[in-house]
Amino acid sequence: MPQFGLIQAEHTVLQSLTTPIKIQNYLDRVPMNWEKHGETYMSPQRALRAHKMHCFEGALFAAATLWVHGEPPLLFDLRVRGDDDHVVALYKRHGYWGAISKTNHASLRFRDPIYKTMRELALSYFHEYFSDLTGKKVLREYSAKPLNLTTFGTDWVTAEEDLVAIVDAIDAAPHHQIVPQRNLRLLRQADAMERRAGRLKEWKKTNPRT
Repeated sequence: MPQFGLIQAEHTVLQSLTTPIKIQNYLDRVPMNWEKHGETYMSPQRALRAHKMHCFEGALFAAATLWVHGEPPLLFDLRVRGDDDHVVALYKRHGYWGAISKTNHASLRFRDPIYKTMRELALSYFHEYFSDLTGKKVLREYSAKPLNLTTFGTDWVTAEEDLVAIVDAIDAAPHHQIVPQRNLRLLRQADAMERRAGRLKEWKKTNPRT
């Protein structure tokens, strides 16, 4: 199994996560990265050492772990209007897509490999992706094709600098629309019960000054 410059103890962690479910279970135990000292795009090695990750960093970690086990490291972008985008790592089983997700949200999480197309996968996130303030559904686009991280070589796995180039590549890549333009005005806002459920968070945000 390739080590990509990881030290043995770090590689052992990734090596032990032999399935998408194990990777997801690991990510669920890692605290959120609240970026208290500014925006970060940490490599898997940096995130592993810091023991914190946000969605992009968790997706990178999951992709690197899949790569250690011989699977392609693929990222998938869910583009949002007026809120943060969400990036997940893709995997495929028997012709069906699934996703590994690091999130603080109750429903923007792991997806089992039951989706025949990436559009189907993207749509599974649509109804629960709404603004906490307004209840407006905000998911608008998804990656036209996965971003294969092998195009960036192997240095991204252990890079000390923020991986801005990968973020830029995701942003610049073609995306498909989810909502037909004529149907935008027909979208129902999340109701009071949905918004109440949407306020459920996994990790409590700590004082940003600490």
